[in-house]
Amino acid sequence: MKDRAILWVFLAFVLGFTLPVCSCVGTGLLTLGTLNRMAGEPTQTTAGFGDAVAVARLDGTITSGPLEYFATQGITPERAGDLLKQAAADPAIKAVVVRVNSPGGSVVASDEIYNALLEFEKPVIIWMGEIAASGGYYIACGGDYVFAHPDTLTGSIGVISQFLNVEELLDEIGVDVVVITSGPHKDIGSPFRDMTEEEQALWEGITDEIYEGFVGIVAQARDLPLEDVRALADGSIYTGRQALELGLVDEVGTLDNAIAKAAELGGIEGDPRVVELKPTTAFFDMLYGLQARSAIPTMEEILGWAGAPSVQFRFVGP
Repeated sequence: MKDRAILWVFLAFVLGFTLPVCSCVGTGLLTLGTLNRMAGEPTQTTAGFGDAVAVARLDGTITSGPLEYFATQGITPERAGDLLKQAAADPAIKAVVVRVNSPGGSVVASDEIYNALLEFEKPVIIWMGEIAASGGYYIACGGDYVFAHPDTLTGSIGVISQFLNVEELLDEIGVDVVVITSGPHKDIGSPFRDMTEEEQALWEGITDEIYEGFVGIVAQARDLPLEDVRALADGSIYTGRQALELGLVDEVGTLDNAIAKAAELGGIEGDPRVVELKPTTAFFDMLYGLQARSAIPTMEEILGWAGAPSVQFRFVGP
């Protein structure tokens, strides 16, 4: 009986050690394989030589900083700049189709990408995918010609700020938060208390100022009167067909239509060669980013995000 007990203890130890190791190894190999496929040099959609149209995908939420938790997802000025730099460096690429699929996000990052597209020397054609709303539409205003799929969701021109209030929850579980500030508005937007009417008025002023900038960008890009843009810039979402009627896009069509237009603006005769650009993030940089931190944010980080006031060009849908 004693020997059998020792055997069971030994088996439990072996299984307890080897199963997690095997799981980690398997997950690690899967991750390495995925990263190896996702990182690397740009790939050509159409093989061959000669003049080409590049396709650059901008998918996901727009953020200002490095994508700490999902290194292969989302849109940043750095990622957009990397794709444009590749297109600028290749003399065979005569025009770029930027495929936008985004609900928007950071105000500052949206403006950085918009300006990068505006300043790009080769023709830039925007093609809107599933959604190009709010900041996604802001980016589109940097293109020379804008396509939307007939069923694209776009528009949502406006600014949003959201503040989390967990005061009652903390009271319920018996947590006290002590906040010491140097002024009455230093903790504006704090998740630990209600916002005062004065603070709401201050924040509304900031939101209105940024909103007016958005309206001005759209009016300039689409050659529309400011008042006309304000009338449709109430946060409403539009289909590609509706956007065309409102003057928010130049044409509805498929990605192939956008590529054909890019070839025309780039001076390419006949069917163009198509090159799909990929981010050139180094494999080991991506691996280090995954190893450096967990993909699951801590409670401290969540509360830190909740307590950081922000304004966004973002569509908040179902």
